Amino acid sequence: MRNSLTIGALLLATFSAGASAQEMTTMSNFSYDYFEARMGVGPLTYGAAGSMSIHPNAHIVVEADSEFEGDFDTSAGIGFHAPVNNWADVTGELLLRNVKKDHHSSDFGVEVNLGVRQWLAPQFEVGAQVGNFNLNDNDEFFGSVYGRFHATELFSIGAQARFNEWYGDQVMLSARFKF
Repeated sequence: MRNSLTIGALLLATFSAGASAQEMTTMSNFSYDYFEARMGVGPLTYGAAGSMSIHPNAHIVVEADSEFEGDFDTSAGIGFHAPVNNWADVTGELLLRNVKKDHHSSDFGVEVNLGVRQWLAPQFEVGAQVGNFNLNDNDEFFGSVYGRFHATELFSIGAQARFNEWYGDQVMLSARFKF
């Protein structure tokens, strides 16, 4: 009888520990593992971005955009994400940016941003981001708002309004592929 109780208690503890470990691996309401192809309007730019989780609350980010006229805006760095409630995440990133415009030499700068992602409906996500970009001791503040429709679990399309970014105010259209 005592052995049966001991075995039962151990099995219960094992399943409880497994359930709590399962919850700890999903520390977010969104996937941060994706590849994205995008096109900006006003001015016309083309770009790509990627993100990959490296921890339950951290991811690496790589982005590149260009008008293909001897210019580019690239960035790479680390980001964090954490749930606020069952439908929203707070996000932040620290990025090293390399930019070039109008056939001048390229410059390196640092970007820091904070944002929020929110499920508005089961397949529709909205979000906003504000940040600071420091280039050659000049601080530039920027922001963006976006909406993203998740057509399937692995594919989504989005539209983003960017304010005071490297290419000025711009609308960005994107297709995101989750992996």
